[in-house]
Amino acid sequence: MSWGSELWDQFDNLEKHTQWGIEYLEKYTKFVKERSEIETNYAKQIRNLSKKYQPKKNSREEEESKYTFCRAFLTTLNELNDYAGQHEVIAENLTAQIISELSRYLQEIKAERKSHFHDGRKAQQHIESSWKQLESCKRRFERDCKEADRAQQYFEKMDADINVTKADVEKARQQAQMRHQMAADSKGDYSAFLQKFNQEQNEHYFTVIPNIFQKLQDMEERRIERLGVCMKTFADVDRQVLPIVGKCLDGMTKAAESIEPKTDSKQVVESYKSGFEPPGDVEFEDYGQAMKRAVSETSLSKEGKEKPPGKSKGKLWPFIKNKNKLSLKLGSGPEDFSHLPPEQRRKKLQGKLDELNRDIQKEMDQRDALTKMKDVYVKNPQMGDPASVDPRLSEISQTIEKLQLEVQKFEGWLAEVEERMPSKSDTQRRSIYETQNNTAVSNNCAQDRESPDGSYTEEQNSETQVKANINPAPNPPTSTTPEFDDEFDDEETLPTIGTCKALYPFEGHNEGTIAVAEGELLYVIEEDKGDGWTRVRRNEDEEGYVPTSYVEVFLETNAKGAMTYI
Repeated sequence: MSWGSELWDQFDNLEKHTQWGIEYLEKYTKFVKERSEIETNYAKQIRNLSKKYQPKKNSREEEESKYTFCRAFLTTLNELNDYAGQHEVIAENLTAQIISELSRYLQEIKAERKSHFHDGRKAQQHIESSWKQLESCKRRFERDCKEADRAQQYFEKMDADINVTKADVEKARQQAQMRHQMAADSKGDYSAFLQKFNQEQNEHYFTVIPNIFQKLQDMEERRIERLGVCMKTFADVDRQVLPIVGKCLDGMTKAAESIEPKTDSKQVVESYKSGFEPPGDVEFEDYGQAMKRAVSETSLSKEGKEKPPGKSKGKLWPFIKNKNKLSLKLGSGPEDFSHLPPEQRRKKLQGKLDELNRDIQKEMDQRDALTKMKDVYVKNPQMGDPASVDPRLSEISQTIEKLQLEVQKFEGWLAEVEERMPSKSDTQRRSIYETQNNTAVSNNCAQDRESPDGSYTEEQNSETQVKANINPAPNPPTSTTPEFDDEFDDEETLPTIGTCKALYPFEGHNEGTIAVAEGELLYVIEEDKGDGWTRVRRNEDEEGYVPTSYVEVFLETNAKGAMTYI
């Protein structure tokens, strides 16, 4: 059905209907826009969730990566991040394919509708104006006819009156003829305009208005069709990302299926295996016969000197918890990891060596690239100055030399560990020999197996000498307390005894140290005890050791006689 033929008299209703159609299109556009915002916010929340549970960049991350369930969870987080990306794609496609298109189309359809109704109103005004002119001609014709009748009656009355002069009668006759002529002219004008109006009216209702209404009908049908296309696109936008979403979910499922409990339980052994043999039998100590206690090398009890009867407190260091807790709290792990058991120390040293070798390879790759660039500059001077590359090459060479020295240092420590890691057969042979020479071996064992803070070391004096030759900076201090009470849990906060100012920047890579910037002011909580380190505090949570030669210390008046040293 055509609006032009069926709705020729519904101009106002069509105007309201088309306006409602445009408002409905705006309503749908707003709906899609809000859906896009929901997808964007959802993707943002999913990304934040994934980021929140990502492993932190610390040593714990390396430990977690060894377990299959941790790797599976990390894979799940990464897949979830990709899943959030697909929701961002949905939001982007909704905006680009629907919201932007509908916004542009709305502007076009509003302008088109305005143009069509402007033409319709203009046609309406024209036909109304013609109708008014027709009515004016009709009223003038009616008025002239009445005037002609009155003039004719007056002439007849004057002509019948014998008392009226002939001149008056002639005048009345002429007036009547003039009125009749005016009436005839008005009749002709009315007839002509009526014919014209009927022609214009016929053209208005059968040509002009139907054409305008047909254009409005086409516009409305295009609007409805466009709305249908957008609704289909609305569904297709989701359908397009389903394969990738499916892959993300498949990745999560595959990650979950990759979890191996047996492998993780074996990893616990690899992570915490000390490399020590279990302690041997404790020898009977007959104090009635002034005999010294024999200690086999397989026994890990700590015995620095002979203790009086009844006060012996032999401790097996693998079962001592408090000193490890103190070591972690102080952050006093030395660079050579001598505070760790042999097996764990070997793994740490090997990992450090692998890291240093990777750094060396990276620097060598950069050096090769810069060398090639320099060759290009030499062959093509217009591309650059070859001398501009030399400072960077020199810097890289120095870095490689430093890294190679570090590698040699850690290789030396690793060789010492591997040479001294006990095997079962060696331990049995040594135990037989040590039983016969218990007095001498007991003293050596106490020195070789434990450092002053109770942590395991192997020939600490020789390792300290190696570190002193390679790295002139002092090692972070460790506690010198020979043993700790089992009830020791927390370290009391040390009071401030003065302040210090950093003379040079210190990076503080080693455990127990603290990084400082040149010119930074810090609190002194423990002065140098002769080991080259001063303990400082930045705030309640940050404290550690810095080289004494790097700071200028100002002790308070009530601390050490208010002495000041650099």
